Amino acid sequence: MTSTTLTPLTSNQTSDPTPIQRTFSAQLDTSIRLRQSTTAERLTKIKKLKQAVLAHSEDIIAAGFADFGKPATEVELTEILPIVAEANDAIRKLSGWMKPKKVWPSRMMFGTFGYTQYEPKGRVLIISPWNYPVNLTLGPLVSAIAAGNTVIIKTSEMTPHLSTVIGTIIRETFDETEIALFEGDATVAQALLELPFDHIFFTGSPAVGKVVMTAAAKNLTSVTLELGGKSPTIIDESADLELAAKNTLWAKFTNNGQTCIAPDHVYVHASVKDAFIKHCVDALDSIYGKDAQKIESPDLARIVNTRHVARVKGLLDDATSRGARVITGGQYDESKRFIAPTLLDDIPDNAEIMREEIFGPLLPIISFTQLDNVIARINADPKPLALYVWSRNKENIKKVMQQTTSGGACINHSVVQFLHGNLPFGGVNNSGIGSGHGHFGFMAFSHERGVVRSWIILAKMFYPPYTSFTRKLIAIFIKTV
Repeated sequence: MTSTTLTPLTSNQTSDPTPIQRTFSAQLDTSIRLRQSTTAERLTKIKKLKQAVLAHSEDIIAAGFADFGKPATEVELTEILPIVAEANDAIRKLSGWMKPKKVWPSRMMFGTFGYTQYEPKGRVLIISPWNYPVNLTLGPLVSAIAAGNTVIIKTSEMTPHLSTVIGTIIRETFDETEIALFEGDATVAQALLELPFDHIFFTGSPAVGKVVMTAAAKNLTSVTLELGGKSPTIIDESADLELAAKNTLWAKFTNNGQTCIAPDHVYVHASVKDAFIKHCVDALDSIYGKDAQKIESPDLARIVNTRHVARVKGLLDDATSRGARVITGGQYDESKRFIAPTLLDDIPDNAEIMREEIFGPLLPIISFTQLDNVIARINADPKPLALYVWSRNKENIKKVMQQTTSGGACINHSVVQFLHGNLPFGGVNNSGIGSGHGHFGFMAFSHERGVVRSWIILAKMFYPPYTSFTRKLIAIFIKTV
């Protein structure tokens, strides 16, 4: 397949409701037809999508560099590999997911048998973010196709080169009456949100998630919201400090910190804090070079645009103006969309960086002496999308897992919960609603229909006219069900 020209598409970049409404209307008949789609038909589409992604892999790598300065390896690891894994999981398991599931009758349902039937929700909308555009657009798309839906996709205008490649893949692979894509700014998303979709899958910030949920409520549309928040890491005195440092830095500075499940800040036990910081500084210098060398590192992505450079730099300036100390990093070059990987210490509680999701290469390190105090701080904040614990103390691990909540968690690892296809991925309250990936993604885009089939109709005993015998029967049921 020939390479895609890496210039932003101009087609469909409009908030004019006419083409949007036309496409939405055109998908109605298709969505009804797809209720009867077979496993084989759905798998054919998933396989075509996977092959299209692989055929355009070099285009995706080039676009990732154009939009973010992303290393090719990072694009393959975080954009292409998860889509292939998601598609292969569906290819292997979709037949089982689609089968009706028999259920035993309850005591009141003697004389019947029941089953759950999985139906497509219908016409669905996927609104994807800018930080991992391919992964977080096409991953949900695999699930939507597996469940038998039609789809309209809205990609982010902030990564035009990657959006171009995604648009090319969609338009080469699918008819727009089944899967269509619109590009453009927030006005396009607003126009789409006016429509009565059967489900909306949104990935983005909690603030915009509230806008999406408000719009969905007007049409009683169900939603899956994959949001974010300030995901903490806890490192106690028993942890393998060198491993914790290298793994946490990898998770934090992949995509230059622009990851919804990246460690937002680290709580480290005071007795091992200095040792942990030394491991971090040594690792950063080894991976990205010392100080000024970091700006030339081929392994460090860039901030998505200058507006976000200014936002992240503002968090850094606010923290230091209030007394925070830069351990390492702090260098920046707005023209190159560069902020160095930065470790911070002595951060006051009133600093903006302790309230706002960082989504950039700044890592506050906070010492503690009592684990209970850390748990209390985590519970005082909105529920995070992820939580990471580094410990070899089983009681400490148990305490954190029992006394906190988060969308997902890792023990002695970071961010890999996203790649575990057999686990639900999603947030809780402020960090999200609903789950995706694998079977959980299939269920997000499916209606689980309960069906009862009778072979003896015992309910006729309760038909009117009501008698004293009827009431005696009900009394027996009340005691025995």
